[in-house]
Amino acid sequence: MPRIPFAKVTFPRQELPERYEVENRLKRFLANYRKKSGATDSSYAVTDTDRDIIKRRAAAYFAAVGRASGMGHLERHDREVLEVFRGGAELVAVKTEHRADEIASALQSEMPWMAPATERIWQDMRSSVRRGDLAPRISPLLLVGPPGIGKSHFARLLGDLMRVPTTVIEATNEPASFSVTGSQRGWSSCSPGRPLQTIIAQRIANPIIVIDEIEKAGPSVSMKGHSYDLSQGLLPLLERLTAQSWSCPYYRVQFDMSWITWVLTANSVNGLSEPFLSRCPPTELTSMTQEHLIGFAEREGARRDLPQDAVDAVQEVIVAIKTPHHVSLRAIIRMLDAVDQAMNRPVLH
Repeated sequence: MPRIPFAKVTFPRQELPERYEVENRLKRFLANYRKKSGATDSSYAVTDTDRDIIKRRAAAYFAAVGRASGMGHLERHDREVLEVFRGGAELVAVKTEHRADEIASALQSEMPWMAPATERIWQDMRSSVRRGDLAPRISPLLLVGPPGIGKSHFARLLGDLMRVPTTVIEATNEPASFSVTGSQRGWSSCSPGRPLQTIIAQRIANPIIVIDEIEKAGPSVSMKGHSYDLSQGLLPLLERLTAQSWSCPYYRVQFDMSWITWVLTANSVNGLSEPFLSRCPPTELTSMTQEHLIGFAEREGARRDLPQDAVDAVQEVIVAIKTPHHVSLRAIIRMLDAVDQAMNRPVLH
């Protein structure tokens, strides 16, 4: 897989010693130098004045190394975390237009009602291949449609097909931008954002990040009156030029976040700002038909290796419901889960 420089820092050629080790080396060097210069036992001993000078020089050395690396402000543990990017981060490529066609075909076969989203992804992947991009450059997707049609499931399926990590952020549970951007030191629960955590854990720079029900993410207000809005915090990450040198508030280091594929889901665009919508033009989706629901039950049942008569029973329930839009993908999955559990229930003696 291709690699890119991900963290905008310079890694030292070797791990830096602890400060006390540098100070001890300087003390030994000074004592040995005085011995070789012919000093007596009493005159080559390191004095308190010498120790003060050595401490200042050791501090100056670490400050210079920190300025050169861009990590001088970080604690040793944080430098060790970022060490995974010494050789850059990997990108999972879609190498040919044929491979892009295969991914789009699989999406369409599995979830045909998501055709507008599949079309956009397909065209973006093919364009990336023609440009010679190292990995797919997929524009941020805002999937707008009724609940229960599988918008998050679609994103997970895309991640499986592209063979990249997928992280789902529930906007209703994590309304502040901290879940995406991370928070500055000093907050009681400060940490890097989940997209960056995903990349650090997997060492892959182009994961899929799903933000579910983003229109329901209200702003969080600090005790000092500062507002932290999720959609506003996303803006620099959704713009490729700014995402290439995005500054993490936790590490205070710049990272190349421009390869992330963003999939944002919403039931409506109400409450979403114009700057946000200009970066994520909505992809409008419609309710599932009865045919879609029956087909999904058939495919999911086959994937789980469920008996055909059990799948037929689920499909009969779908047919019996006169208003298909009242049946969600979640309901079908729950029915199949119940069948799966019943089939694998242990025999009680």
